[in-house]
Amino acid sequence: GTEEVTEEEKAKAKAKAAAAAKAKAAALAKQKREGTEEVMEEEKAKAKAKAAVAAKAKAAALAKQKASQGDGDSGDEKAKAIAAAKAKAAAAARAKTKGAEGKKEDEPKQEEPSVNQPHLNQYVEAIREKLGEGALVDSYINKLSKDVPTLVVDPAKYYEVMESLRFHEGLAFDYISELHATDFVTHMEVYVHLFSYGKKQSVAVKVKLDREAPQVESVTALWKGADWPEREAYDLLGIVFKGHPNLTRILMPDDWVGYPLRKDYEPYDVEV
Repeated sequence: GTEEVTEEEKAKAKAKAAAAAKAKAAALAKQKREGTEEVMEEEKAKAKAKAAVAAKAKAAALAKQKASQGDGDSGDEKAKAIAAAKAKAAAAARAKTKGAEGKKEDEPKQEEPSVNQPHLNQYVEAIREKLGEGALVDSYINKLSKDVPTLVVDPAKYYEVMESLRFHEGLAFDYISELHATDFVTHMEVYVHLFSYGKKQSVAVKVKLDREAPQVESVTALWKGADWPEREAYDLLGIVFKGHPNLTRILMPDDWVGYPLRKDYEPYDVEV
């Protein structure tokens, strides 16, 4: 009976031990499971904290970058504004300079007086003193002909003016350089260029004549060199030089009809 109890007790003890082992294993499994969950939660918390720090750092970096770009854009805008202001000021300065230059161009230029102006004044004064105001129609410096002093003479006073130019002590134009005539359609004009060897000065004399009946006094008595040039003017333009010692044709035949250098000249003979 004792052995049976013992066997029964053993069986119970064994079952109890097995239950205890099972309970312990279950407790260990539960503990392990709970520990794993705690570890996972802790890791999750750490990961979450790390993610939060990373997000904060990223946000700070973005904010810094945005602020930096904002400063750069502001600097660019400021630089553009300065450049635009400078360009506007430069354009205004150019316009002002151009306007001033245009105004200067519009204003009549004051030319420097000719070096021959004093000589012209001397000639005019000498002639007017001797022959009066009416002897000269005009007087000027011819800029297109080496600034030669030029006198435009009344046809009625032509010989007297030329005589004064030849014999006046302050003038003494003893050489005739040139004498020619031109048909200007509205009138004829005789041009004479004189030179003074003693004074080393020149003067040009012009006299305008009626185109329909051009005539003026000859100056061959004052300058022998006027002989042939006056004959040429007569031969080619029909200008009569009163008092000329031999006013005949010099280039054309004596029986030539008309005056070849007149603007209205028409050949008498038909070409063959």
